[in-house]
Amino acid sequence: MRFASGSRVWEVRQVLIVAGSMYVDPEDRDNYLAGCLEVVTAARDASGCLDFTISGDLVEPGRINVYERWETEEQLLTFRGAGPTEEQQVAIRDAKIYRYEISGVETP
Repeated sequence: MRFASGSRVWEVRQVLIVAGSMYVDPEDRDNYLAGCLEVVTAARDASGCLDFTISGDLVEPGRINVYERWETEEQLLTFRGAGPTEEQQVAIRDAKIYRYEISGVETP
């Protein structure tokens, strides 16, 4: 359902966002990110994926920012499967990634 008010458009729908940060050793970050290329490509091609990115932080050398946006939980879980490879799991020193359920979307 869509509503308009002036130049703003409000859409009522459920959207799932997975966002946060994880940390690897700074010297390993570029290799870690290169290893994520296939995952990002597959996610963006997956049914229900609205956006998916994994990127290096501009300020903290060991920080990796994660942002995913999905239409439904079922589509997210179907894609998620087994998660990171064992090699990627070992490289992660800390992670603070959360799932958000959004009930409305509007233009800024």
